[in-house]
Amino acid sequence: MGLEPARVGHVVDELPTPQEWVCCRFSSVRERRAPRRGATGTMKGDVVVIEEHHRKAAAEIAGQIAPLVHTKSRDTGARYTVTVSGESGSGKSETGKALSEALAEHDISAVVLGQDDYYVLPPRSNDAKRREDAEWLGPHNEVRLDLMEQHLEQAIAGRDRITKPLIDYDANAIEEEAVSLAGVQVVIAEGTYTALLKRVDTKIFIARNRLDTLEHRRKRNRGDEVRDPFIEQVLKIEHKIIAGHRQLADFVITKDYDVIAKATVGESPHAAT
Repeated sequence: MGLEPARVGHVVDELPTPQEWVCCRFSSVRERRAPRRGATGTMKGDVVVIEEHHRKAAAEIAGQIAPLVHTKSRDTGARYTVTVSGESGSGKSETGKALSEALAEHDISAVVLGQDDYYVLPPRSNDAKRREDAEWLGPHNEVRLDLMEQHLEQAIAGRDRITKPLIDYDANAIEEEAVSLAGVQVVIAEGTYTALLKRVDTKIFIARNRLDTLEHRRKRNRGDEVRDPFIEQVLKIEHKIIAGHRQLADFVITKDYDVIAKATVGESPHAAT
């Protein structure tokens, strides 16, 4: 059974306070274009709360990679790629969106691709599969990292548009959405396992575990997962799976949202070509 016919969401941004940004998706238009200040990568029905600490870390990283983006664009014409990885609830979606906003301050347009949209099964179906199959959890079975990699390659190659999956959280369904890359200089892929993607210029890892992220997961309020013992076990396993991903990062964001640059800017060993 393939993806359903395309129904594409647009983004509605509200600013309840200067410190908080809530982004929700609603299905209404045929194509989502990357806006001047960056497109979000959240699945439909999800809620992303951007707070001051996300913005501060994003601004620091944007300031360091902006010269690299401009140089790559000038010398090769290719798009720059960034990943934001870390454990569930660590703030990957928020940081990815905040980074796209921070890059806009450097006259750089960015789009965010969220790993949540690349799961093989929609949320409730994936949860059921995890409960019945102990081998399902992890990057090699439940997530289409190969497709995400393909979309990064297409972006680097200069495609003006990609067609990607779009998870509808409330409907427990997978749709399609066409994302315009016209004018986009940076593609940000955020998600738990995105450090494993290969065609990447800069990798960011958020070093916050399930205990550090408890309050954030409560804010996301995805079902009853915060009080579910099975989910807590999943998070323990997830922690073990990605423990080594920190070593792949160029920037590490600590649990207090301080930024640590692990390599000299411009000397990333995995830079996309």
